[in-house]
Amino acid sequence: MPFNGFTQEMYAQKMIDELKAAGVRPRDVFPQSFNKPDILYWIKNEPAFGQQAVYLDDANVTADLPTFGDLVGYRAEGIRIWAPPTFALLALDGSNRIVASQWAHDTKAAGLDIITWTLERSGILADGNNGFYYQTIDQAIKREGDLFKVIDVLAKDVGILGVFSDWAAPVTYYANCMGLK
Repeated sequence: MPFNGFTQEMYAQKMIDELKAAGVRPRDVFPQSFNKPDILYWIKNEPAFGQQAVYLDDANVTADLPTFGDLVGYRAEGIRIWAPPTFALLALDGSNRIVASQWAHDTKAAGLDIITWTLERSGILADGNNGFYYQTIDQAIKREGDLFKVIDVLAKDVGILGVFSDWAAPVTYYANCMGLK
């Protein structure tokens, strides 16, 4: 954007206008974008939708993640939900157990809620070298069932609001077993 006079702000507004036209209630949607100006636009111009706007983080490695000061700044700008890739929220303790990362703790301390993405794009977990989404905890992933350890730490220790998922079965199964919504 822009494209033939259609600006990024117009695009952000069009998405909300289409939700309104479809009768979608603001509380039933979490508008999301990797583009921070979209989030800030919704907060300012469509506050009913903006209060659940999700700022997706496109960090590729931990060095790309925001500092605590950045997270505090997001909250000061009105952003309420930060959504980093899963690796940002998980670390290993001295016994190689999966735990909440410093970014997870910092995000909560900054007053932000967390949604993460995603769990199922790494192929077969038991063969190791699980790549991008598991880069901070790959040593602890030994079998397919370890996915549920990841979900458990995200739910209980990190305190995520939700998971954007390509395949919802594992998250839904966990939530149903644990009585979560």
